[in-house]
Amino acid sequence: MAVERGPASLSDLLGRVRQAGQHEATISLGAILETIGQRSFAPFLLLAGLITLAPLVGDIPGVPTLMASLVVLAGIQLLLGRRRIWLPNWLLERRASRERFQRVLGWLERPAGWTDRLLRQRLTVLTRPPAHLAVALTCLVIALAMPPMEFIPFSANGAGLALTLFGLALLADDGLFALAGYLLTGGTLAVVALSIMT
Repeated sequence: MAVERGPASLSDLLGRVRQAGQHEATISLGAILETIGQRSFAPFLLLAGLITLAPLVGDIPGVPTLMASLVVLAGIQLLLGRRRIWLPNWLLERRASRERFQRVLGWLERPAGWTDRLLRQRLTVLTRPPAHLAVALTCLVIALAMPPMEFIPFSANGAGLALTLFGLALLADDGLFALAGYLLTGGTLAVVALSIMT
């Protein structure tokens, strides 16, 4: 039986996403996840973070909340020790315009190349078990805070960037990116708390 291998880099992830549902006018979340694999938490975080960050898609009302649902469901299953992440059909069948999605992928390609050159194995104590559970818990907190972030300018972008950093950290075993994710999470949640209180 073939071993399901997740993407090895951010550029690899984008390349796989580009192949999803090639002959359809719209692309489903299920088709995307099928191309990147459902045995690793890192691609889920990366996908949710990048979609939340991306122009044309992440700015659509409800998209940050949808991505938060993806992270919550995947994160809970990681914490429960599941080897393959299951998602409900209502989430897998959510679709977006292929033309819009291809434009977003084109916008992301150059930053992906820069980012891949920065990634390397370091500070692995922050990414390898059991530290990956702390990452999952932090991402759950981010995801649960994302729905109200839709009403606070730019806060959802901070959440999307934090998820992206954590996804990259787990993908490349790069603890420096995990550390940056923790710092950004703290800053973003502080901004949200201040906005709610004022």
